[in-house]
Amino acid sequence: MMEELPASLLVEIVSRLTDTTDVARCRAVSKGLNAASYEVRWLNVVCSMSRYLKSRAPETKHLVTPFKTVFSHLVFRSTSTLDSVSLGVDRALGGVSFDDVEDESDDLYLTDMNFIREWLPSISHALKSFSVSDFWVQSCWRRSEALSLISSTCHNLGKLVVRNAWLSVDGLCLMPTLRHLTLEFVRLDDEDLSRINACFPNLTQLSLIGVGGLKEPKINFLHLTTCQWSVSNAPLSLIICAPCLVDFDLRCIKPKLVVLEAPSLSNFNLSLENTDELRLKNCANIQYLQLSVECLSLGFLFTMFRHCSTVKRLTLDLVGRRKQVDAAVFGIDTLLGCFPNITCLSLGPGAWHVMENSFRRGGLADGIGMKMIKQLIAHLVVHEVEGTLAFISSVLDKSTQLCDVSLLIHRDVDSYVAGGLISSCRSKFPRVRWRWGIWKEGIKDTWVSDGT
Repeated sequence: MMEELPASLLVEIVSRLTDTTDVARCRAVSKGLNAASYEVRWLNVVCSMSRYLKSRAPETKHLVTPFKTVFSHLVFRSTSTLDSVSLGVDRALGGVSFDDVEDESDDLYLTDMNFIREWLPSISHALKSFSVSDFWVQSCWRRSEALSLISSTCHNLGKLVVRNAWLSVDGLCLMPTLRHLTLEFVRLDDEDLSRINACFPNLTQLSLIGVGGLKEPKINFLHLTTCQWSVSNAPLSLIICAPCLVDFDLRCIKPKLVVLEAPSLSNFNLSLENTDELRLKNCANIQYLQLSVECLSLGFLFTMFRHCSTVKRLTLDLVGRRKQVDAAVFGIDTLLGCFPNITCLSLGPGAWHVMENSFRRGGLADGIGMKMIKQLIAHLVVHEVEGTLAFISSVLDKSTQLCDVSLLIHRDVDSYVAGGLISSCRSKFPRVRWRWGIWKEGIKDTWVSDGT
């Protein structure tokens, strides 16, 4: 039956698989699938933990073909029109420590120039996507010039992903076709990202996760629309200039200066632990803002966003020493005064704690922002039910359009206390659509009531 299908359809069937190992198994099913397997335009090979352990065990290591050899043979046996190649080690191998490795092996050093040079030139002309996830124990102390080889041979590459490696930018060539770049847990010899900016000018998506070696990095891409940047060390400054940037996720610790110029920015997720200065230039179109900040930065931070009156949705949480922030009496009325056009507000446990304590000291003031909010989501710990109920009541009394409230109560709060708060809220404000849930640190939120 399988042999009666057209060859093009067999290729399409095999191409829908996601693992080259599964493709290889198809070769034993029929002659048609065997032939089709060599026409698949992608290659995805991962060294599993079990394979790694067998290659190290004295009783089995002589039976295991080296991973690099297996991969090279697969490349040479595949069609010359491969357009996507992915190789790497299982994520579980990330837990292998230097103490577990007694030799200086390089059998899983996958960004090794000699290894890549063996097979990459033969498929580089058609390659559009290339991903390599190295074995950190073997790669972290070996400096690789793989980027220069990739850039000099893969002239049609549109997507590049490199994980767990030490990368040099020596000899890096211009890659005008590259649109997507991901560097994850990489040591990069480009302190200010000048070579990355110069050689990848047409990037539209950029992901820098845990990239070390940066001191005063700058992102300057004219076509960039999406960026995720998680800074692993404490750089002197971060400068981002991206006129087309729409979605930006930035997480950093103690930079002295952050400068952001992004006139098209709409969705901004900022996690920041202390900074001496935050400059926002031409960022007046933010619609959805997510902030996770150290408490001591709160008042300072909101002065930086004073021109972002376009924000409609705000998610806020505070981390660090809350008592020092409490003294500033920063309430929900002050918050909504900074963002007067918010219709949806989500408060994390740290933010709710500060807002409730501020209310207990001085109550709430009327304001334009209080009249605009329509939806409230909050994670809270109920220490004293009457105080929490008074705070919620005051917010609802002053927020006349607020009709949708979702409260997630900490899992450790006594069920009798939580039930009393829920019952009181429902009876006092029947006009509100109430939704209830449970939260706990490190665990996904659980919704108990959908508000219907």
